[in-house]
Amino acid sequence: MGNNNGSQRRGLAIGCGGTLGAAWIVAALAAVRDALDWDPREADVLIGTSAGAEYVTMLGSGVSVDELIAMQEGTSTNPILLAHMRSGPGRFPPLPRPRLGSAWLPLRRTDSEQALLTAGSGLLPVGGGDASWLTRLAERLNPGRSWVPHPATWLVSMDYATGERIPFGSPDAPPASLGAALRASWAVPGWFPPVSIAGRRFIDGGAGSTASVDLLLRERLDELVVLAPMASTGRIPANDPGHFLERQLRNRMSAKLDAEIAQLRVTGTRVVRVDASAGDLAVMGPNFMDGRRRLDTFQHSLRSTRRALEQGAFA
Repeated sequence: MGNNNGSQRRGLAIGCGGTLGAAWIVAALAAVRDALDWDPREADVLIGTSAGAEYVTMLGSGVSVDELIAMQEGTSTNPILLAHMRSGPGRFPPLPRPRLGSAWLPLRRTDSEQALLTAGSGLLPVGGGDASWLTRLAERLNPGRSWVPHPATWLVSMDYATGERIPFGSPDAPPASLGAALRASWAVPGWFPPVSIAGRRFIDGGAGSTASVDLLLRERLDELVVLAPMASTGRIPANDPGHFLERQLRNRMSAKLDAEIAQLRVTGTRVVRVDASAGDLAVMGPNFMDGRRRLDTFQHSLRSTRRALEQGAFA
């Protein structure tokens, strides 16, 4: 795995998105596979954040797009994937622990488009959720291994004290077990507790960036495929009060992704960006953890992501 098309280097970045974003991601992977006639497992670099980290872990472990589709449709015969789909975070977070997540993080200055979101994540209480289902996925897919077989699979988390984003699995990242790195990337502030790695506490990388594509600048890729369910091209208004908070998060994540992609384009990297449309969001609703909408989201996104590629996701 990890080969390229001749001398062309193509990467795959998958952003955060929760339960419904995960369903959207699989649909987008199918659309990209067909449009580019390309197996996403063959990306030279796989970088994922939160739900995106979950899916690059599966791709990097050799799970095919067809297997991911079967998992979402409920037709999979793979016992590891079946068990994974029966697990998950639930619709709402459990009661948090009675202490502040990170007192230092809100005091740090940053000019990031997600500065408020990053700082605010430190003000949330420590989450009380159990992310052991992610450790089981990582370990069952890779028995006896310390990482996935793909040589460049990166899982992005954010240092809860400094706001620095760390792509675990990359050459410069602190050593971490695959299960710990995946739990750290998925550690939604206020929902799951931070994960301790190398004496530092880490949370969901989405608190710093929805997809962290700027971390690939040094890779000098010819092309990057970006799948970002928590971002949208242009602002999508909230049509009812229930969507207001989600749109506030989305607008900031979208602006950060816009800026990161602009940096890549300056270096000559061609970007194929697929993100969530207004139609996608209408099906998903305001709660991206609402598993009751998962199958509808998946089925709708099979059509919408394909249409997005046909209508010009290439840039």
